[in-house]
Amino acid sequence: MKDEKELSNGGEPKEDKKKDKKRAVLLVLAIIVFVCACVYIGFYIYNSTMAQRESEIVTTPDTTAQQSGPLADNPVDFKTLQQGNEDIYAWIKIDGTEIDYPIVQSPNDDDFYLRHSAYDKSWIASGAIYTQGANSKDFSDPVTVIYGHNGYRETMFTALHEFEDKEFFDSHEYFYIYMPGRKLTYQVVSAFKYDDRHIMNSFNFVIPQDLQAFQDTVTNPASALKNVRTQLDTQIDSQSKIVVLSTCITNQENNRYLVCGVLVKDEQTN
Repeated sequence: MKDEKELSNGGEPKEDKKKDKKRAVLLVLAIIVFVCACVYIGFYIYNSTMAQRESEIVTTPDTTAQQSGPLADNPVDFKTLQQGNEDIYAWIKIDGTEIDYPIVQSPNDDDFYLRHSAYDKSWIASGAIYTQGANSKDFSDPVTVIYGHNGYRETMFTALHEFEDKEFFDSHEYFYIYMPGRKLTYQVVSAFKYDDRHIMNSFNFVIPQDLQAFQDTVTNPASALKNVRTQLDTQIDSQSKIVVLSTCITNQENNRYLVCGVLVKDEQTN
């Protein structure tokens, strides 16, 4: 009478052979997962390092300079920067953060600077700080949206998430945009979680109702994650110029984090 565990030709029970195969498959799967995880971590570290290196190797202007005469100081050498990339047209600075970068806009590809350097257009995962063609490059639009990546250490717009902290929000009231011959000062009105709609395509800011609706969102966001400044240096109305700084939220593909400022001072610079 044969044993219930029918033997194979080599004398090894078939049930044991099946277990060995399962172990081998699981081992292979574990190795694949491990290798993929190592590749992902390595890729992230490499991209973060490259983003940090770009911030460090480029000569950053001293944007802490104060006005010393009838004209405001402008520390940004746009002529030199534009020799490396003619798409550079402005510079943004937020005190107390690592946000101190050129602003670019591609003339023919709105998404080009998602993955390219502002300084020389070379490929880089962390991209650049940029606007899209729906906005003019003189910040005269009722609403201008500036984009930047989140998650590459403290580079690009990662530091916008500092505004989630009320103490930080309260103590960092302004950000600055420099252009050739101009310095624009924006007062931070609000910082909040928003959905992932394309703001410039979702609203027609020429229509008063659309503009009012978005301004209402800026001044009174419908979000549990928000900070709002009620005492402003200027009244927000149909003539106001609002800049929205937009970045991603880690592990929330359908949401964005917005920091919104209203123009409170437009100065000529030397």
